[in-house]
Amino acid sequence: MRKPIIAGNWKMNKTPEEARELVAALVPAVKDADCDVVVCVPATDFAAVKEAAQGSNIHLGAQNVHFAKSGAYTGELSADMLKACGVEYVVIGHSERRQYFGETDKTVNLRVRAAVDAGLIPIICVGELKDERESGYTDTIVEYQTLMALHGLTDEQIKNAVIAYEPVWAIGTGLTATDEQANETIGVIRKAVARKYGQDVADAVRIQHEPQECPRAHGAARNRRWTHRRCQPQGPRLYPGGSLQQVTREKGAAKPYAKNHDGPYHHGRFRHQPRS
Repeated sequence: MRKPIIAGNWKMNKTPEEARELVAALVPAVKDADCDVVVCVPATDFAAVKEAAQGSNIHLGAQNVHFAKSGAYTGELSADMLKACGVEYVVIGHSERRQYFGETDKTVNLRVRAAVDAGLIPIICVGELKDERESGYTDTIVEYQTLMALHGLTDEQIKNAVIAYEPVWAIGTGLTATDEQANETIGVIRKAVARKYGQDVADAVRIQHEPQECPRAHGAARNRRWTHRRCQPQGPRLYPGGSLQQVTREKGAAKPYAKNHDGPYHHGRFRHQPRS
């Protein structure tokens, strides 16, 4: 059975001291989480987060990795460097890297292969733009991105990877990706992996996406964040701006969510997610 994972991408936020304080608050909040808990932080925070998370169930993640082992790549960090800093996971192919820093499907694959060769677990981001979705190319885009990212990996390496579906079309557009839409696309990703690498591999790989507002909003749960499994408002919420908020849980609100989903990948926020 796949082990659920929750991963928080802090982006370009937090000084080392702020990061230390935030992780110290997070440790007791997720100590009973029945899943892998990952914080993907700026490189300047590696040491502080590693120290603050010591002895807890929180894993250290990075936000990017270079595909070369060493060389004239000013400002970059190799997979071996990340590993030496205690990093276990690394985000690769995030939409912001694609948009602002020239990331391509080819460079994503090179980074993924460098990461797994060094013993890191890649969190591979895939997702379609608004015009691509409106043109009906969602399935084609995410299938291509996924298979390109996994090219050259062994079955066991793929099983150990994490794929994060980003509905890029819903970021900053005022649109919302419903969980039905997201889970449908996650199903497309899993089927693509199955066709290429077999059902055993597809069943093992973990796939995440960012939760949206509950379309079944009801009573006190309206307008709160929710889990895909039971429409439960979340607790805790962790924002890179620094606030940690405890939210009441309400059980039995809706029927279970579809089985493809393996946990949330959050753009700068972190919430506990029960097993899918």
